[in-house]
Amino acid sequence: MLPTTILIDDAPRCVVRPTDSKDLNRFIRNGKAFLLAERVDGKITHRPANESELGHWRNGLALHEAWGGSEEDFFGLPLPG
Repeated sequence: MLPTTILIDDAPRCVVRPTDSKDLNRFIRNGKAFLLAERVDGKITHRPANESELGHWRNGLALHEAWGGSEEDFFGLPLPG
């Protein structure tokens, strides 16, 4: 899959690149406490990452690769507030 932005109440929370829809749904289910943080009743949605969010994802991937990680091992990162 392409990088995907996770939204909480329509506000971007993180950008991830899941393997498939099952992987994305597992992340949302297992990461619910992290994703919602202080918005316990928030609504979680997702959409393809826009150019700005994709830039954050690429920078995170570059940092991950700089220490020897591989692209296959990089899932994603939180977006700035």
